[in-house]
Amino acid sequence: MSIAAETAGSGAEGDRARFSDLYANVESYYSARVAKHGATPRGVDWSCQATQDLRFVQLLKLCDFSAPFSLNDIGCGYGALCAYLARRHPQAAIDYLGIDLSLAMISRARRRFSAPGRRFKVGKAGPRRATYSVASGIMNVNVGGSRASWEVLVAEMLADLRRASLRGFSVNFVTEAAAAADANAAPVQLYCTSPEPWIRYCERDLGCAVEMIDGYGMNEFTLLARCGDC
Repeated sequence: MSIAAETAGSGAEGDRARFSDLYANVESYYSARVAKHGATPRGVDWSCQATQDLRFVQLLKLCDFSAPFSLNDIGCGYGALCAYLARRHPQAAIDYLGIDLSLAMISRARRRFSAPGRRFKVGKAGPRRATYSVASGIMNVNVGGSRASWEVLVAEMLADLRRASLRGFSVNFVTEAAAAADANAAPVQLYCTSPEPWIRYCERDLGCAVEMIDGYGMNEFTLLARCGDC
């Protein structure tokens, strides 16, 4: 069954119950990680700042920095992308909104990065339609769900990104299992996939033109999905 067909065939009440449980598991997992490792790449399950920044480079290839724009950062964690933008694009006029499931993450982000043009909100999806939306890593850690349930949720998250974006959105996926998680961490199932089904879903169901980026030194790929009606 295709991703789109499975999503369409799911009952709304059943989806809400499954999604609620999955979101709760993810929120608990990341709140525990930031409590253990602090506002660091390890606190959001990245190995170091260099690889975290390399992912941001790919995701932000979607954006036109020559003109002002608004940006939704879905799964913003402690605000690492906000810090990256300040370092690498200090002159850019960006209306930034970070959204994360974890209050612990958002509290740290607000303490470190809140300023005019930078806001943070607890939530699952973008509450506004911004020029662009980005999501770093939110599709990759499935805590406690079946692969089928997780893929239905991934499809819904991608649809949320499309609804929240005027010009497009970007997201990354893991292609091969990375090193085993820390022995003291909660059990995690890394969601690994190939790009083709998600490219098809974004093109056929979400009406986007999709560019895939890979070969940047990690076992993952990035999708840049540009909205067909922009």
